Amino acid sequence: MENNKRVLLAVALCLGILLAWQHFFPKYSLMGQPSNPQEQAQSQAQPQAQSQPRPQARPQTPAEASMAAAEPLAGQPVTVTTPHYKAVINTAGGILEHFSLNDYKLSIAPDSPDMDLIAETATVRAPMGVIVDGQPTWQAVKWTTQAQDVDLGPGQSATLTFTGQMAGLTLERQLTFKAATYLVEETLTLTSQTGGSAKVAFTLAGGSLTGGEANYNPTQAVYLEGKSIETMKDLAKLKDGKVIDSGGRWVGLESNYFIMALLPQGESVLKLQHTDDVTRMAAEKESVNLPQGQPVKVLTAYYLGPKTPAALAVAPDNLQAAIDYGWFHVVAEGLLWLLRFLHQFVGNWGLDIMILTMFIKLIFWPLSQKSYRSMEKMRKLQPMMAAIREKYPDDRNKMNEELMQLYKTYKVNPAGGCLPVVVQIPVFFGLYQALLNAIELRHASFIHFLPFTHMVWLADLSAKDPYYITPLVMGATMFLQQKMTPAPGDPTQAKIMMFMPVIFTFMFLNFPAGLVIYWLVNNVLSIAQQWMLMRSSRTAVRQKA
Repeated sequence: MENNKRVLLAVALCLGILLAWQHFFPKYSLMGQPSNPQEQAQSQAQPQAQSQPRPQARPQTPAEASMAAAEPLAGQPVTVTTPHYKAVINTAGGILEHFSLNDYKLSIAPDSPDMDLIAETATVRAPMGVIVDGQPTWQAVKWTTQAQDVDLGPGQSATLTFTGQMAGLTLERQLTFKAATYLVEETLTLTSQTGGSAKVAFTLAGGSLTGGEANYNPTQAVYLEGKSIETMKDLAKLKDGKVIDSGGRWVGLESNYFIMALLPQGESVLKLQHTDDVTRMAAEKESVNLPQGQPVKVLTAYYLGPKTPAALAVAPDNLQAAIDYGWFHVVAEGLLWLLRFLHQFVGNWGLDIMILTMFIKLIFWPLSQKSYRSMEKMRKLQPMMAAIREKYPDDRNKMNEELMQLYKTYKVNPAGGCLPVVVQIPVFFGLYQALLNAIELRHASFIHFLPFTHMVWLADLSAKDPYYITPLVMGATMFLQQKMTPAPGDPTQAKIMMFMPVIFTFMFLNFPAGLVIYWLVNNVLSIAQQWMLMRSSRTAVRQKA
């Protein structure tokens, strides 16, 4: 019995420890970025192209040679507009200056600008730049182009061509933009007048991708090495750079909802570096063979956009792996599919979460009933169990023998209340990850204004409740549920369990509202179910009497 109690207590404490860790040590805080949403929004307030001059690049250090900084560029901006984004490219080498997503805003403010994945601080690191033999081509090459502003309609595409000369080498960059995808494809053609080989590197750079969200939406580096997705949560550790060997397939910078990734074709050495709040990525081809006078093509691609399965599916090299829900990936995907299905008919993500919670509760109703019945039986045995403990305080073996005989006599399974809870853990963690990473919940409104006021309330299910109403109510329901549950026989365990509502309430204060709504509704349903069981038990006792 003591072992079974410990299992149940361990389950509760594991949940508490997991959530406490994410509360006190959120990934976001490891990156030296602001934790206040207003500060984040200010840090992300990215002006439109040509609105302000770009900051001067600081002197380049040897460690940054492969990802050199850009001096202020002399070229002109060229704008590519599609139904999904607006990209601004500088004619001096095809450097990307802005990439604004039309379907996603920086914040929920009515006048919020579109989410720009290229922060102003990142432009000095030459996003979408090319380095040949250690020379940043945006500095070492005089580029010519006929590229002009273009507006793409559905199904259309456009290719911008930039041509330059350097040391007997002709370079031609062809950047292809498509209206239907966030993928930018590049064909770099190299023609050498003398022959030989060249070292070629493609680069990308970005700042914070959180867009003003709270602690549970960090910006982190990510890459795919073989079949393994790897993340670098602490960007400060990349100050001196990190080299990913030739097994690396792509490298990127991501948040819960967005990703910018560099996807070279063929074997490349991938590099990461983070300085001055900017993370730079590079894909290097160590030796590209250049026969004299023969053009050689080197291909790569860039993805800048939302982390949705449909958008990532068109990208090469399994970029979809960036959507990672942890150990219970299959469960999370299934629950998200159901959530999206419900949204087609309900149209409110908050109500969708509530209905999904009811559906999950219905599925586990029989298991919960079994758990409650087992706990009710255990409650009735508490006086006899206490007497056995008092009789054998110093003989644990004898005490356990007597307890086991007691369970056998009254046909009680001491694990009956524990195992149903353990079975539901994968669903909890799957839904936790699903709600935390579903881009549909970003800026999704449930109850926009606090009733009878003009105060913005649950206007963003990916952000915390600004007035802490839902987490406090959730804590109250958890406390009520705890009071209705038979206390463990061990007084120490009973005290620990009574502290759980307080601990969970404290942690949930800064949780995204969508997660709090799930937990609150689940608690209310559990209380109703437990009350029904207790009522039926009392009725059965009266009838026997």
